[in-house]
Amino acid sequence: MTVDDRAPRSAVVVNPVKVTDLDEFRRTVDDALAAAGWPRPVWYETTAEDPGRGQTEEAVRNGAQVVFACGGDGTVMACLSGLVGTDTALAVLPQGTGNLLAANLGLSGDLAAGLAIAVERGLRRLDVGKVGDRHFAVMAGMGFDAQMLRDTSETTKARIGWPAYVVGAAKHLRDRPMRVTIALDDRAPLRRRARPVLVANVGRLQGGIRLLTDAEPDDGWLDVAVLTPRTLRHWVALGWALVRRHGTVPRMEVFRARRIEIRCDRPQPCQLDGDLIELGRTLRVEIRPRSLWLCVPRPERDPDLARDADAAGERGEQLVEEARRE
Repeated sequence: MTVDDRAPRSAVVVNPVKVTDLDEFRRTVDDALAAAGWPRPVWYETTAEDPGRGQTEEAVRNGAQVVFACGGDGTVMACLSGLVGTDTALAVLPQGTGNLLAANLGLSGDLAAGLAIAVERGLRRLDVGKVGDRHFAVMAGMGFDAQMLRDTSETTKARIGWPAYVVGAAKHLRDRPMRVTIALDDRAPLRRRARPVLVANVGRLQGGIRLLTDAEPDDGWLDVAVLTPRTLRHWVALGWALVRRHGTVPRMEVFRARRIEIRCDRPQPCQLDGDLIELGRTLRVEIRPRSLWLCVPRPERDPDLARDADAAGERGEQLVEEARRE
């Protein structure tokens, strides 16, 4: 997709569980794209067996230039795994609880804004992380963060949103630390007693907390955060420092690498972009630099992405209203 291509072919990969009224949602998307002069998109629904990767790969084979990912972080991750290394762009229409990629890149959670951002053709090439045959855009983790995700109720998330993760986290504050060996590129391995070890492409967590201030999604590096709190007092000090973000954060070390291998003394839950993967003692991550095209607000119109997304939302609402009047 380029600025000169006024009518790109598109596909929509939607998680039907995340959309309250799928028919209305479909009409809104179709009408907005038609008002912008785009052909009608091809629609695919995710399933429990395939949360989006297979559908995305099929869309690319059929000539889609833009794939809209409609769902939570898991749907976005599955779609981007089908787009890595292609020229097809990913457009995010967040429908989940976390929406971490959208939050980190200043993308609005509003449907109209997400549509308008794609229509305006602002593009950014991102790095992605790779674990086996899977890819992630936000972060991978072993230990505490995956335990928190595993023990957070879907019902509570649907009712109160991201604060539900606090309940899941509280169950594991006193757990025994992991004994880990961390290999970073070709450097000598590090040995730590850690709670989570996080490998991040971007730096923002749930609730807008900035864990890694220097992490950028297109700098060619993955940032590794090793957190080592052992007591409730340690957790409180660490959390307070992250919220205030003044100076260093106690009980946290940060490294940068392109290849990371984390080995643990016992099997641990692991996660990619908020989705649990297999329990294991080893997590191997590598970076694939600048391998994903993402639809973003066009920076030449306004350097502030948040304001850009708001403006895009107004344009998206206009597109929808124009289509409905017609």
